[in-house]
Amino acid sequence: MRFKAFALALGLAGSALAPPPGAAEGLQPSQLVRSLQLVQDRIAGGDHAALAMQRKLLELADERLRESDGALLAEPKEWEAALIYAMSGGNPATIEALMPDLVAGEGREDLTLGVFNNLRGAQAPAREALKTVDPLAFSPELGAYLSLVKGSLLAGLDAQAALALLDQARVLAPGTLVEEAALRRSVALAAEVGDRERFLRASAQYARRFLFSPYASQFADDFVSGVVALREGLDLQEVADATLPMDAERREVIFLRIARRAGVEHAVALAAFAAQQAKGGSGANKARAALYAALPAVASAEFPAALARLEGIDVSELTQDDRALLEAAKRVARGLGSEPGPPPPAPAGGETAAAGSEPREDEPQPASATPEQNPEGDADIEDERLLAAREALKAVDALLGETE
Repeated sequence: MRFKAFALALGLAGSALAPPPGAAEGLQPSQLVRSLQLVQDRIAGGDHAALAMQRKLLELADERLRESDGALLAEPKEWEAALIYAMSGGNPATIEALMPDLVAGEGREDLTLGVFNNLRGAQAPAREALKTVDPLAFSPELGAYLSLVKGSLLAGLDAQAALALLDQARVLAPGTLVEEAALRRSVALAAEVGDRERFLRASAQYARRFLFSPYASQFADDFVSGVVALREGLDLQEVADATLPMDAERREVIFLRIARRAGVEHAVALAAFAAQQAKGGSGANKARAALYAALPAVASAEFPAALARLEGIDVSELTQDDRALLEAAKRVARGLGSEPGPPPPAPAGGETAAAGSEPREDEPQPASATPEQNPEGDADIEDERLLAAREALKAVDALLGETE
């Protein structure tokens, strides 16, 4: 019957039309939810077309659950199906309507209330309700979803407990969308707590197993941010090894993003390493890598050499965004070569962006002094100028990021 339900669901999901009324008639919630899980597994494996199927199956499950009565939901597998539906992004109004039947029965109230509160975005009540609920006390299918939900709810309060729950979710549901989500969240959380070993291990596992998931872009964001944040003490070769499962294009893009972030953050070694990893591709990627690798030296005592490197970059190979960053970097370097004082602000591309980056007269500016005014403070003045130059680059990069 499961295969019959799945085949029916796929046929309906493949249609451009909404499912006809009564399409779920004769199918139990557990059958529809099982079909939903099979579709979710396809999504985890990279089948982006299955996202539409997931939406259709959620509609069918919602339709069937709204027709359910207390006798049906008293059955353990149908009760579990309703909760899995809720944790898969179901309709809060449907679950709220079913609450009297869902909470009926020994040991069901806290779990059901926690799932419902999480579904409606009330995290604190959800955490409180689920505090003593053990996911391992239920079937592996339901337990996996519960572990993922509890781990996500605890992420901001107890990172180590959250990571343990996310690991538990992965063990209970290997190869599923639950594992994909748990592993993706583990990458971000490991970076947040400074666990370099776990961060690299989870990143490599995600790249090997779920790189084609429609949610992989979130992993890429977290990986880039994590590498930059954890750069002190991070084995760069292990970073490179974690990206080996990626195809060449994705790998180059990842390292270009790391190089840019590292360059703006003045992380010299990381920017150079990431730029070198990204240089094997197209001319455009080589030009971008050269730009990002030069950024740390722009706001340093080596700014004359950095300016020469920037002048040699083929502007035609850069995007508009990178051209604006290049011009900003040149202006900062040229400003450091002028008399002591704040480096000139850089345009963020186009007249409007440039106007937005110019300092106002009422804004505080870095202090400047001549040797006569501060005969023993030349080094301090130079340090202030370099720091101001770095902040100028960060400000332009942030502005470009907002308008990108």
